[in-house]
Amino acid sequence: MPMSNPPSFRFAVLFWAGLIAGTLDITDALVFYGLRGVPPVRLLQNISSGLIGRDAFQGGLGTAALGLLLHFVIAYSAAAVYYLLSRRFGLLTRHFIVCGLLYGLGVYLFMNHIVLPLAMPNRAPLSGVALVNGVLAVMLFIGLTISMVVARYSQD
Repeated sequence: MPMSNPPSFRFAVLFWAGLIAGTLDITDALVFYGLRGVPPVRLLQNISSGLIGRDAFQGGLGTAALGLLLHFVIAYSAAAVYYLLSRRFGLLTRHFIVCGLLYGLGVYLFMNHIVLPLAMPNRAPLSGVALVNGVLAVMLFIGLTISMVVARYSQD
């Protein structure tokens, strides 16, 4: 299916999909790790450390802000990829629940088996409840949320 929607429509879909998914996902991370004693600034610095290394933990609010920005870049990228795929494969909007959950699982696997090992080669693997939370959060808050927004505003 060709992209027939005007640019303003595409921007609105991507804006809302990325914003909602990114906000839900970072909220989950802040609450989950906050309950385990990780301060919000430290969690956000950990995200930025994937780009700038250990110096991120010495950068204060600046590197925490960079971590938040990077988080939303990733969320918006995931939204853009799903949107573009949905224009080509209508299945993604017709069966958005299953497709969104599977897309979220794919995003999780891509991030944790390709991106993070390249950015943080010495990172310890998640285990137990952190692993379950991580997988479910990305499936629900990234994958499903993006697929729901894209399906809701698609004109198939």
